[in-house]
Amino acid sequence: MERKNAVTMKGNGVTLIGPELKVGDTVPEFGLVDNGLAPVKLSDLPAKPKIISVVTSLDTGVCSMQTKKFNDEAAKLSEKVELLTISADLPFAQKRFKEAEGTDKVNFLSDYRDGKFGEEYGLMIKELRLLARTVIVVDKENKITHIEVVPEVTDEPNYEAALNAVNKLL
Repeated sequence: MERKNAVTMKGNGVTLIGPELKVGDTVPEFGLVDNGLAPVKLSDLPAKPKIISVVTSLDTGVCSMQTKKFNDEAAKLSEKVELLTISADLPFAQKRFKEAEGTDKVNFLSDYRDGKFGEEYGLMIKELRLLARTVIVVDKENKITHIEVVPEVTDEPNYEAALNAVNKLL
């Protein structure tokens, strides 16, 4: 399934591959890799609310800001919330970012191998093989309580809306 002009990148429409997830949907299982190249599935993670922060590339300013903002907020939520940052960046680049920026509250996961996460979550940008900027909040059963696919990939998400959604689950 392709959704043409689903979002824009610097004002130009791009195509997202996959379904459009909505509030109330249960997110699909995923198979990603962590910074040590170990496989990680959604079902491996603790049964608690999660903020799934999807970024295009940690090497861009907005993605960096988004990741640091959620890292700072996660520190305030202690162990009650699982914070994931998912990108198509190589795990080595994610690890380098984590160490350089001190983002120790974030679990970085990479979709670099096959892009399956992006396609199953409807976030793969066909033209770039990168992920669309998105924030998904799920409850402990992995049901979506908030989702924002940012209309312009170069814009920041609505942090307040995502944080309000996760706080309602605590």
